[in-house]
Amino acid sequence: MSAPARTADGVPVPILMYHSVAREPSARTRGLSVSPGRFAEQMEMLADHRCTPLTTAGLAAIWRGGGALPDRPVLITFDDGYEGVHRHALPVLARHGFAATLFVSTGWLRGAHDTGGGLDTMLDWDQVRALAGQGVEIGGHSHTHPQLDQLLDEELEFELRQCREIVDGELGAAPVSFAYPYGHSDRRVRRAVRAAGFAQSLAVGNGLARRRQGPYALRRVTVRRSTGTAEFERLIEGRAIGRTFAADRALTKGYAVVRRARQARRRAARIRV
Repeated sequence: MSAPARTADGVPVPILMYHSVAREPSARTRGLSVSPGRFAEQMEMLADHRCTPLTTAGLAAIWRGGGALPDRPVLITFDDGYEGVHRHALPVLARHGFAATLFVSTGWLRGAHDTGGGLDTMLDWDQVRALAGQGVEIGGHSHTHPQLDQLLDEELEFELRQCREIVDGELGAAPVSFAYPYGHSDRRVRRAVRAAGFAQSLAVGNGLARRRQGPYALRRVTVRRSTGTAEFERLIEGRAIGRTFAADRALTKGYAVVRRARQARRRAARIRV
C-alpha cells in the first residue's frame, strides 16, 4: 500500500467511524453495524497494511504540538456505546494491540443514568471501565444523542455538561474528546463543545482528517454493513473517498438546508415569545 500523499499540513488521516459490532443487530442499527467476523477481517487488513492506530486524543496532541505522525496513521472510533464493542471488538483490538476511541452517549448506557433511548443492547459502566482499562479512550457523545445544532443554548449546555460529568464520575477522568451526534455541528455548537472542556471533536463529512480542519471539525469515514473488502481497503489507503461517499454527501447537503430552516423557525418562535 502506498501512503497518502503529504500535504502542506501533513499526512491526511483516515478516521474510521464504527457503531454496532453485532451478529444480529437491531433493525435500527443494522445499516451502521458490522458483523464480528467482518470487523476481525478489517482489523487484520489494518495489520497487514502496517497501519498505526491512534486514539483521538493522541492524534490531536501530535497535530497540536506540531509533531510527526507515525507511519500510516489511522483512527478506529465507535459511536453511541453498543455492547458488542466490549463483547466482540475489544478482544480483536487487544490481540493486535490497537488503540481506539469509544464515544458514549451517557443517557443510552445501561445503569443509573439510562434514559431508555438506546437503539440496541448498550454497554454498562463496568464494560466501559473494562474498555478504558484496556487502553480504549472514552470520549463524549452527548447525553441523549440529540441533533445539537437544533437545541437551545441551555439544552446544548446540559447535554455537554451532563455527558462530561457522568463520564468523569464513572471513570474518574473527564473525557477530552467528543463526537457530534449524527455528525452535525455549527459554529455555536463547536464553541459550546470547547467551552464544556473538550479539547477536540469529530464530525463525519466522509473525508480524510487533516490538521487544517481544526481540532473541532475533524472528518471521519463511515464503515457500515455494506462496506466490502475493496471499499475498506480504499478507505484506509485514502483512495476515491469522494466517489465512494458521493450519495452520502448529496444527502448531507440537502439535510443541511432543512436544519437551517428549522433553526430559523425556532429563532423566530423565540422572538415572538
